[in-house]
Amino acid sequence: MSKCVFFVTCPKGVEYLLGDELRTFGLETVRNAPAGVWVEGELQAGYRACLWSRLANRVILNIAEVDAGNGDAMYEGVLGVDWTQHIPEKGCFRVTFLGQNQAIRNTQFGAQRVKDGIVDGFRAKGAARPAVDAKNPDVTISARLNRNRLSIGVDLSGHSLHMRGYRTDKGIAPLKENLAAALLIRSGWPEIAGQGGDFVDPMCGSGTLLIEAAMMALDIAPGRRQERFGFEKWPGHQPEIWLALRQEAERRAHEGKQGRLPRFSGFDQDSRVIATAWKNIERAGLDGVVHVEARPVQEFSLEGQWSERGLVLTNPPYGERLSERKELAGLYQALGDAMKQSVPGWRLGVFTGAPEFGKSVGLRSFKQYKLFNGKLPAQLLLFEVAEENAMTPREPDVPGEIRPRIANEERAAMLRNRLKKNMKTIGQWARKQGIGCYRLYDADMPEYALAIDIYEGRVHVQEYAAPKSVDERAAQERLAEALAVIPDVLGIERSDLVCKQRQRQAGTQQYEKQAASGEFFTVHEHGCLLRVNLKDYLDTGLFLDHRPVRHWIQQNARGKRFLNLFCYTGAASVHALVGGASRSLSLDMSKTYVNWARENLALNDADPKKHMVEQADCLAWLAEKPAADQRFDLIFMDPPTFSNSARMAGVLDIQRDHATLIRQAMARLTSDGLLIFSNNFRRFRLDEALNEEFAVEEVSRSTLDKDFQRNPRIHRCWHIRHKV
Repeated sequence: MSKCVFFVTCPKGVEYLLGDELRTFGLETVRNAPAGVWVEGELQAGYRACLWSRLANRVILNIAEVDAGNGDAMYEGVLGVDWTQHIPEKGCFRVTFLGQNQAIRNTQFGAQRVKDGIVDGFRAKGAARPAVDAKNPDVTISARLNRNRLSIGVDLSGHSLHMRGYRTDKGIAPLKENLAAALLIRSGWPEIAGQGGDFVDPMCGSGTLLIEAAMMALDIAPGRRQERFGFEKWPGHQPEIWLALRQEAERRAHEGKQGRLPRFSGFDQDSRVIATAWKNIERAGLDGVVHVEARPVQEFSLEGQWSERGLVLTNPPYGERLSERKELAGLYQALGDAMKQSVPGWRLGVFTGAPEFGKSVGLRSFKQYKLFNGKLPAQLLLFEVAEENAMTPREPDVPGEIRPRIANEERAAMLRNRLKKNMKTIGQWARKQGIGCYRLYDADMPEYALAIDIYEGRVHVQEYAAPKSVDERAAQERLAEALAVIPDVLGIERSDLVCKQRQRQAGTQQYEKQAASGEFFTVHEHGCLLRVNLKDYLDTGLFLDHRPVRHWIQQNARGKRFLNLFCYTGAASVHALVGGASRSLSLDMSKTYVNWARENLALNDADPKKHMVEQADCLAWLAEKPAADQRFDLIFMDPPTFSNSARMAGVLDIQRDHATLIRQAMARLTSDGLLIFSNNFRRFRLDEALNEEFAVEEVSRSTLDKDFQRNPRIHRCWHIRHKV
């Protein structure tokens, strides 16, 4: 049987675990991708992944890759596929479409063009046109756009594989089944179960961790109870292979219940959610194997005979509401006390979106894994329950934390109304433009001196430092009101909002970490992928006001050699790369930002030999005589207003030094090249002598999108060329 290529999707952060699992099915990893793995192997192995994967969301059989530089090219590529091999004649299908690029910014448009290509492909062969059925298709076609290439495949799973069929009733904020399986694997449950260990969840909710643990230990296929898969009406389906796999799964499920079974117990203080857990257990066919009962963690104890080794794994509340958060330290301490008393020698795993409360458990964590519960960043903390690992429980350190609270409802209503208005104007504009990161609010009202930026569903709030004439307590009160209003109006979780106070930074302060969350995530801008971090630094890694400048560079970089001075995280270099620059050099003196820029370029498949990033003091580099290979067709220079870093040869004052910097940069510019010079010093005045030496054009007005037109002085920008 010939080899097939599959793309198997999974929750974010689970990619490497999934790759290990797929290898046990006979699939070899081709490459990892965000939230998925490309693999190859026989069709039987793809079927096995549908039936047996505990971690996957979907198994997609790749059938073609086509050019998707624009909608017409994509349509022609889809039209060229022989669809009669993949969709039954007179059958029905649907298309799922993910991704965007410069030409295709709307998934509905992308899906429609793929549908058109499929239907017209049938007509071209004189075959009956298949119907489109979004709810109950015979075959689901998956289309995934990455830059200018479209991967097309048949979704063999037909539904998200995390849905095992046993959970129709959910508790509050339930874990998805495949995330629960990932937590069990990371916690070492397969090894502990193999050694005769038992399993307990003291805050079990609707029982997902318990059921997944039991299915693993009893060798029950997670897809065993599924009535239908996406390949069953696919013309390439091989029923005899599938029947053999189903029979094997039934045999293994029977054999898994022979011999000693681990003990599985779950507890929760909510009797209603325990009733839901019982129903889920029965539907999973595990009644008599898994036991649950209503009991708060403060009263935790284990009766009867239990193994000396076992796993306690739980997903306690994250404290998203303020009233809950105040009680978290006590809850986590009660959990730790109960474990130390009842299960010495066991392992404890705590999966939490509030990892700072791990200090309250009273045990030293020996391992921490970063994962996501949906979009919420979370951590799995692992502890060995032993005396030598005990420590004094303590509450997390959160000095000066502002608690969301509305003190003046009338004033808060004004902010609420302004944000709603901006969502209708700026938000709607951004959606139409395909812009996911934009400024929604910029101190529109003097009472709330904030900048509110959207980063694809997350919110970054910068509080401008209040003048000395404003009472500090009043300023804090208004900030607390804003933090209460913003999540409500924008429909986000409080955990998706990050707030910082803006103050003048001296020296290297702009490079210093403000926190240590390590929570990077990827955003999209005009077909470019860029990593941002809302928590750890003063800035996020992406200056939103320079979006039009970056886009202009992207549109004008084809075939050019690009130089990015004071490159920060290299976003402009990424745009030049995606726009077709032949080579680029990016310079910055910060090691942090140099590494960040390299990661951004790698994320966009840059050749590091052609697109280089170097740690350098730009002042010293520019002052040197240009080397023979230091000639560029396009240069971007956006220096800081002032810098006296110890790493620099001197002190940078942009008003004093800009003319020298520009002349030195122009010495490296080809005769028909362009220097884009920008800075954000409010009182900046360009040296008039530069107009005598070069062709200088101020383009500031054209470099401000709709979201920054309230603040036209946020930066100024010039195009500078050699005079002819």
